Amino acid sequence: MKNTYIGIIGGSGIYDTDALQDATWQTVDSSFGMPSDQILTGQLAGLKIAFLPRHGRNHTFTPTSVPYRANIDALKRLGVTDIISVSAVGSFRDYIAPGDFVIVDQFIDRTFARKKSFFGPGLVAHVSVAHPTCPRISGACETALRNNGITVHKGGTYVAIEGPQFSTLAESKLYREQWGADIIGMTNMPEAKLAREAEICYASVAMVTDYDSWHPEHGEVSVSKIIETLQKNANNARAMITELPNVVNADQTECQFGCTRSLEYAIITPPNNRNPKMIKKLSAVAGRVL
Repeated sequence: MKNTYIGIIGGSGIYDTDALQDATWQTVDSSFGMPSDQILTGQLAGLKIAFLPRHGRNHTFTPTSVPYRANIDALKRLGVTDIISVSAVGSFRDYIAPGDFVIVDQFIDRTFARKKSFFGPGLVAHVSVAHPTCPRISGACETALRNNGITVHKGGTYVAIEGPQFSTLAESKLYREQWGADIIGMTNMPEAKLAREAEICYASVAMVTDYDSWHPEHGEVSVSKIIETLQKNANNARAMITELPNVVNADQTECQFGCTRSLEYAIITPPNNRNPKMIKKLSAVAGRVL
């Protein structure tokens, strides 16, 4: 058993809280390059928290250029046990309105220009992402939102697109009507896959800002409207985070859903054939099984 340590990946608005005690910005080295930014560490009512601005504090990384591997590797090196991803999305459903939150449980990955695995030539592994989010930490986020009176939808399929442009009308209709996606965003892939490779429990908390381009009464996405809704959503996200100490067990046990043992039988390359440089590079992510 070890202490729970929650890493929160999201925009700058969510970590601007006076409730964080012993707040310190730390530089964490990664064998996969530099993370998006320094990591803000501290405690909320005794619960260890680490905030990582996904796009950097000055929003200098596009959805494609975010150093996803470095971000997850750095959080693993800090000792993070759970990751809560907070991100803005568009909605494909009338009942999922701007300002609502969605606890994501499935993804459709349409990204194509990102490095999606820590593993590669010299050390090959295949992890299962059939159920890419952790029900335990996802459930805690849902409870924290409901305790604050925030409208939250349990479960939803998130289609991740490359961006940075928003969808065409034809794409929006395709994802909604034929693929059955509920929301659309640009940043949770490969983040969720990498968290699984790193054996970290992962929850995706999606904040709805708009109806994408499919809705006949709302038309194309308006950046000004998105920013306005984002400000409201950031306040609600902070409320959720502040509530976490009341709904999360501070003593971390092995995840009953298998997140913390996802590499158990995943590595295919025999020990004698593994590249020593890759073994060293993966010391944090896969050290438990290497």
